[in-house]
Amino acid sequence: MDRKPVRPFRSREWFADPQRSDMTALYLERFMNYGLTPRELRSGRPIIGIAQTGSDLSPCNRIHLELARRVREGIRDAGGIPMEFPVHPIFENCRRPTAALDRNLAYLGLVEILYGYPIDAVVLTTGCDKTTPSGLMAASTVDIPAIVLSGGPMLDGWHEGELVGSGTVIWRSRRKLAAGEIDEDEFLQRACDSAPSAGHCNTMGTASTMNAVAEALGMSLPGCAAIPAPYRERGQMAYETGRRIVEMAYEDLRPSKILTRESFLNALAVVSACGGSSNAQVHIMAMARHAGVELRPQDWTGHAYHLPLLVNMQPAGKYLGERFFRAGGVPAVMWELQEAGRLHGECASVTGRTVAENLQGRRATDREVIRPFSEPLMQDAGFLVLGGNLFDFGILKTSVISDRFRGRYLKNPGQEGIFEARAVVFEGADDYHARINDPALDIDEGCILVMRGAGPIGWPGSAEVVNMQPPDALIRRGIETLPTLGDGRQSGTADSPSILNCSPESAVGGGLSWLQTGDVIRIDLNAGTCDALVAPEEIERRKRDLPAPPVPESRSPWEALYREKTGQLADGATLDFALQFKRIAEKTPRHNH
Repeated sequence: MDRKPVRPFRSREWFADPQRSDMTALYLERFMNYGLTPRELRSGRPIIGIAQTGSDLSPCNRIHLELARRVREGIRDAGGIPMEFPVHPIFENCRRPTAALDRNLAYLGLVEILYGYPIDAVVLTTGCDKTTPSGLMAASTVDIPAIVLSGGPMLDGWHEGELVGSGTVIWRSRRKLAAGEIDEDEFLQRACDSAPSAGHCNTMGTASTMNAVAEALGMSLPGCAAIPAPYRERGQMAYETGRRIVEMAYEDLRPSKILTRESFLNALAVVSACGGSSNAQVHIMAMARHAGVELRPQDWTGHAYHLPLLVNMQPAGKYLGERFFRAGGVPAVMWELQEAGRLHGECASVTGRTVAENLQGRRATDREVIRPFSEPLMQDAGFLVLGGNLFDFGILKTSVISDRFRGRYLKNPGQEGIFEARAVVFEGADDYHARINDPALDIDEGCILVMRGAGPIGWPGSAEVVNMQPPDALIRRGIETLPTLGDGRQSGTADSPSILNCSPESAVGGGLSWLQTGDVIRIDLNAGTCDALVAPEEIERRKRDLPAPPVPESRSPWEALYREKTGQLADGATLDFALQFKRIAEKTPRHNH
């Protein structure tokens, strides 16, 4: 029985246009050279793109080179025609000066592919941090049916009988190295042991967080995010994803029908309950803006702070990805939020059912890993938005504030949640590494380490360099964490309680540009403020008389263009000119001959 799509497939305008047989011939003929037939492409079946992010340059996503076969089989079995194509690679660990440059570049490339080729629907393969937002940003701009398939986390890492989480082990081990507890060989071995298989980070870093966000938004099949890459269930999920995207093509179930303000608020809640990455703020804001959804920076405090930490997973907790998956994964977390009345269950999803319908029977099976809403690891464990004379927007992930840190800085009698610290300012990461152990800085537990020049324009791209550790001498005394602040980001696998993503950044004249070492900074978490205690007339003098902080030159054409067109982290660091383009697939591009 022939199925009829809700609206004609756009690929028909390439392969079955009765008005331009010459162009139909041109579009068809070269697809024949690897074995496709005119009958397939002219059959009226949907052409399903597979946006391939896996490559040797992207080891976190390399599993998709194998998973694509199962996606293809699912597409074929459901009656679609699969077409796999490459996406600009993004590898968080290795791309210099920062992989943040590539999110917007991959977005641009994917928009052009989805718009300019005969693709009716697409499977977005994701994994490493920025592959998820770039894919969803592009899907929103073009607005054809789209579904996310995560490649999944690595198996749990072990080192001498101890769980070692990818990324997290590096930040924790560098403190041990500074304290003299391990040597460099041990440091490298611990890092290598944290990556035992194919897949992305096995911690709740940015990769796991962003794939959880895709599921929370309703853009992937329930349970997709947490399946470890080597598990058989990952291949099964790839097959079912391939089958489902064909049905979505017939149903014309597009991102614009799924991505709403309520679905984004669901994503904020899931990030907080999971102890997710602070990088989620940048990417969720970018995705919302491209989807045409109003999401305000203050929504992070209003909708995502007064939530408990439910997931006991590094860096905020103890366990890693395998046990999180076996405990029930993202659906079990969403079930807890729904039962507590903190989830919008009426939101649509790629299944064709509501979020509430998807969550039936999804209660957690391991309460040590996914805690009940009423018995969390921590209350009020979400994100706080701060502002003041140093920046209009900064964000603090509270789930990684340790009891020791809280006791030292946030529990002074009569001043709970308030502290003051002497600023020690660094001009980027090179300056920090060169001077952090300089005795002349006189860094003690009463200091706050400040990183500037690390934002989208200053780095460029915004770098994960704000999670600075104390000087070696302090670490050897047992002080492993100091307050930190900066206009860049930090790794989602880090456990440092930092004030991040400060906007506007120093490179565009933000308050950090006039801050000096020795200034006292007052942070009030109760009021959501962060101010340098510097007189207004002195601030004006510094702005007028002192040179601006140094900004390195652009080293490539894309760096220069990125700097020219990209906004601040508070608003998602988007290419702001691109926000005017929405649902562009509604009009087919002009013929090419």
